[in-house]
Amino acid sequence: MHADVVVAGHTCLDVRPALDGPLDLEPGRLIRVGETVFAAGGAVANTGIALHRLGVPVRLVAKIGPDPFGDVVREALGAHGLGGDLLVAPSEATSYSIVIDPPGVDRSFLHYPGANDTFSADDVSDAAVAGARILHFGYPPLMQRMVAAGGAELELLLARARENGLVTSLDMCRVERGPVDWRAVLERVLPNVDIFCPSIDDLPFANDEPSTFAGELLAMGAAAVAIKLGERGLYLRTSGRVGDLCRKLGLDEAAWGDCEVSSPCFAVERVAGTTGAGDCTIAGLLAALLRGDDPAEVATAATAVGACCVEAPDGASGIPPWAEVEARVRSGWATCA
Repeated sequence: MHADVVVAGHTCLDVRPALDGPLDLEPGRLIRVGETVFAAGGAVANTGIALHRLGVPVRLVAKIGPDPFGDVVREALGAHGLGGDLLVAPSEATSYSIVIDPPGVDRSFLHYPGANDTFSADDVSDAAVAGARILHFGYPPLMQRMVAAGGAELELLLARARENGLVTSLDMCRVERGPVDWRAVLERVLPNVDIFCPSIDDLPFANDEPSTFAGELLAMGAAAVAIKLGERGLYLRTSGRVGDLCRKLGLDEAAWGDCEVSSPCFAVERVAGTTGAGDCTIAGLLAALLRGDDPAEVATAATAVGACCVEAPDGASGIPPWAEVEARVRSGWATCA
């Protein structure tokens, strides 16, 4: 099956019980919850399904175990015609997250990394990326082997993809303070990253001023940085190295060279859940890049798709075909700014 984008990296089963309000966990206390939603989650499932729903041919590369949780992940992806490239590790368990997402409060997670911890550069084969234009890799902080030894496996994977002519895209997740020197890891891998897509609060050294943070990341070697700002929208900035990205995707180098744009969030009537919003924002960005859009259009597409995501409780089921997203934007869909 042809794919324009290969989405690789972290995937898991999301277990999301419906909550009426914030949890007050106390020893010995029973807390009544509502019906539980099971969904394929993580960067691979969320970004991959969103791209598919937007009409972009996509292939997913991730690792699960031969267990009931893995069966649910495979079935959920199979419902979209995806998941055929999932790797099954015979002696490992499928990753899962218990998503604690009460109304009006930012979500939190209880997470088991499972088979993600042994994922390596070799798990993304040349055959898996053959014919693709973009390799998007998500959530290396939750993948032990990918960031061991200063990010050697992550560097190998991204360098090999660029040598094979692919545009490389990298997403993060929130990094907890620990033994990994993330500044050193990024200094090693970002020269092989065309589009770096962190959230403003993912990294322990992040600066709350997007332009300052983006400047630091561009100086580390990324060609373009798209910083997800939560309710503030998206900040996109490029460096002089963006020419290679433009040539590979047929973008206007004059428009993309050393540019800086922002897009506010779009207003929605009701937020059903925020799980996967960042992943879907990236899907909107990648889809717009493949269409050859200019920087402002790309940033707008990203925040519009992210807004569609929060209108549904799971990671990507709220994403309609691109034509519907575009129609909402053109109709004067209000922003939160």
